[in-house]
Amino acid sequence: MSQAKVPAWVTIGLLPAINVMVAFLVSGLLFLYIEINPLDAIEVMWSGAFGYAEGFGYTLYYTTGFIFTGLAVAVAYHAGLFNIGVEGQSYIGGLGVGLICLTLGEYAPWYVVFPIAVIVGGLFGSAWAFIPAYLQAKRGSHIVITTIMFNFIAASLMAYLLVDILKPENTMATESRVFAAGSWLPKMDEILALFGIQIAPSPLNLSFIFALLCCVFVWLFIWKSRWGYEIRAIGANPSAASYAGINYVKIIILTMVLSGMLAGFFGINVLQGELHQIKLNFVEGFGFTGIAVALMGRNHPVGVLLASLLFGFLYQGGAELSFEYGVDRNIVVVLQGLVILFSGALEHMFRPRLEQLYLKLFASKPKAQGVA
Repeated sequence: MSQAKVPAWVTIGLLPAINVMVAFLVSGLLFLYIEINPLDAIEVMWSGAFGYAEGFGYTLYYTTGFIFTGLAVAVAYHAGLFNIGVEGQSYIGGLGVGLICLTLGEYAPWYVVFPIAVIVGGLFGSAWAFIPAYLQAKRGSHIVITTIMFNFIAASLMAYLLVDILKPENTMATESRVFAAGSWLPKMDEILALFGIQIAPSPLNLSFIFALLCCVFVWLFIWKSRWGYEIRAIGANPSAASYAGINYVKIIILTMVLSGMLAGFFGINVLQGELHQIKLNFVEGFGFTGIAVALMGRNHPVGVLLASLLFGFLYQGGAELSFEYGVDRNIVVVLQGLVILFSGALEHMFRPRLEQLYLKLFASKPKAQGVA
């Protein structure tokens, strides 16, 4: 069936919505199995994620992290690269953010520390992505294998630093000292209070606005710049793109460096915005979930934003569900898995029928020609 005859909103918007709906229906069977009314579970999750200011703040806080990791995966995918190393790149990028907060936080306010932390966090994430990119472009090493390996290296490096270098004396906790309060990013409730809007405190901080700006940047870069065109050309057909004069090595390295930079921004939200110290495993799997976010968002910034909001809802709503019913919080992982299953592995289950139905109902039929 010719995909050109079907509008983009059918496969980019309607199809993912159907996949998510089916995933939630299957989740309902899971809730019935554990003797929870699915409608009650949905109500608890919805009210916990969107029903009050603090819960909504937590939802957007989680959404911010998913935006950074989802964009990182999406950018690499446009060049035909499957960046599995966003977890490690976010980890090392967070190290850069933390080091800036630890060193400059004593002497400079947050509005000075913030742009420097953004630059250094992005550079650290880019540097961690550069080596797999070079190996892919120059030596033919598969990007999936090298980025997975670099995740383990990043985890080991961070464990060493937090145990032997950054950990304060007279403590057993694997974490750095707390950043100076002047380096902490303002919370959104504090910012809104300046305009007379009072909301309940939550971890949501200024990095949410920065994440939205990153979505705009990725859209402009990928679809409105020459480099973005070359990235998409390499992803579509590397041989044809190289024949047309596009430098394969340069584009592969550029794409992965940009992907690592976006992943490195993750630490801005979590470390400078909320934890205010470097902790072991502060990424908490957000890098791997970013793969699902990009997949579900069709690697488009708008889709990534909406998918991030969905996963933020699952995180916060799942926490409320666990508190309300006492179920294991790993139920959130099961819900995520079902969304990923139907949005990824089973994506093509509904696509042919959906396209066929659209063409049958809405495709314009050629007008009958008059007979002379």
